[in-house]
Amino acid sequence: MHGVLRLAICILLTVVASGAGSQPLAPKQGAAKQGVESPERDALNAGTVTVITAPIGGPMSIMGSDMASVLDDGDKLRVLPILGKGAVQNLIDIIRLKNIDMGFVTSDALEFVKTEYNIPDISNRVRYIAPLFHNEIHIVARQEIKTLQDLNGRRVFAERSIGLPAARIIFKRMGIEADIDSQTDPDGGLQKLLSGERDAWVASVSKNAPVIKNIKNEGGKFHLLSIPYDQPLQDIYLPSSFSSEEYPNLLPPGTTIDTVAVSTVLMVYNWPAESDRYKRVARFVDALFDKIGQLQQPPRHPKWRDTVLSANLSGLVRFKAAQDRLDKAQAAMSTSPNPADVEEFRTFLSQRNGRERVSPEETAKIYNNFLRWRDGQR
Repeated sequence: MHGVLRLAICILLTVVASGAGSQPLAPKQGAAKQGVESPERDALNAGTVTVITAPIGGPMSIMGSDMASVLDDGDKLRVLPILGKGAVQNLIDIIRLKNIDMGFVTSDALEFVKTEYNIPDISNRVRYIAPLFHNEIHIVARQEIKTLQDLNGRRVFAERSIGLPAARIIFKRMGIEADIDSQTDPDGGLQKLLSGERDAWVASVSKNAPVIKNIKNEGGKFHLLSIPYDQPLQDIYLPSSFSSEEYPNLLPPGTTIDTVAVSTVLMVYNWPAESDRYKRVARFVDALFDKIGQLQQPPRHPKWRDTVLSANLSGLVRFKAAQDRLDKAQAAMSTSPNPADVEEFRTFLSQRNGRERVSPEETAKIYNNFLRWRDGQR
């Protein structure tokens, strides 16, 4: 507990000292009065990074836009979000496309791409900067389907960009053989479920997803299927749950069911440390770590509040520049923090938790709230 507290304080002092705010593009000294010279091409390229997100409307596309706004530093750093097709294609694009530096990828997409595209060394080709938030796995099924095993031999819809990786991995590991349609678009797939052409629909999306919450379930024909957190799933997925308050249209009042969740990660190509591309992304990493507190404040997407930059992702290596930032904060723990800052953070913990002892994971999350509070007070 004390180690995590000291690490949080050290990171906090770094963030506060770094300052905030983006800088507008300044005209060059001596520019003609009638106009401003355009920036040099080399300077623009040296400060620009690209991040591939997802179709408009979901957290990924909005969070990409947030990064473009908050992390902008004129010609020193410019973030260009690119709309992608979803986690699987994003991962392929990070590996294959020349102009993509990083992107939003769910952790189960790595297993899916490794097997579906026969890329066995994929973990050596990419690195992660940080896990950002979680997607819950939703299985909307006809009422007569009571358990996951009841999907054996059934007709399932799992759209390629938002459901197919989870369906393939979970079904394979749980010994389920189903007829999976992955070609129909999400709206068409939902219509197939509602019309009876499909028995279930698998989607990896955030809780309270409007497309699921707005399903008209007259007569109670459909429900959310429970996914047990069994051992075969535990190396990729995390335990989670759904409640009737979140999905009153698909769960009886007062009920809760188990499901699993998958991490959405900011993934980057494994650029050599001496390369220009590495240096660009390293500048991005510094800005992200320095300004995470701003990203976690309104009006930015609320999913930023789930981001814990120091959280680890099993089976993958963190991007060196990000690991260096964490190591630097860890090393700073050997220096005694300002007693006033320590007391202020302890007071904040006490006020927010109502108890003296909290776990390291809880402390890390509360630290993110503390950053938002501090930014709002100063």
